[in-house]
Amino acid sequence: VQLQASGGGLVQAGGSLRLSCAASGRTFSTHALGWFRQAPGKEREFVARIGWSGGITNYAISVKGRFTISRDNAKNTLYLQMNSLKPEDTAVYYCAAVRTRLGSDYSYDYEYWGRGTLVTVSS
Repeated sequence: VQLQASGGGLVQAGGSLRLSCAASGRTFSTHALGWFRQAPGKEREFVARIGWSGGITNYAISVKGRFTISRDNAKNTLYLQMNSLKPEDTAVYYCAAVRTRLGSDYSYDYEYWGRGTLVTVSS
């Protein structure tokens, strides 16, 4: 599975962005997917994950209620809708895939990674 994230940019605090992650390969629907982010000088951290069918999701406490993860298996695409953005959401966002039903909150469990997309939230 090859992944490519897009949709990052500069937004003011309180604004919204939608990230996309396009995947190649016919096994997309058998992989759980996740979003992670890495801020300057910090370790990569979990943001959200979604299972095979899209029915099971999990979020980091810091984004719960503001971010929504979703997937369209027909389009081989993963999304992250980010609302009420805060300056502390500034980071490079990465999408990742693992061939399990539910995925994981831990980056080391993921087999495939896309290049990141930069999100900058100004105050």
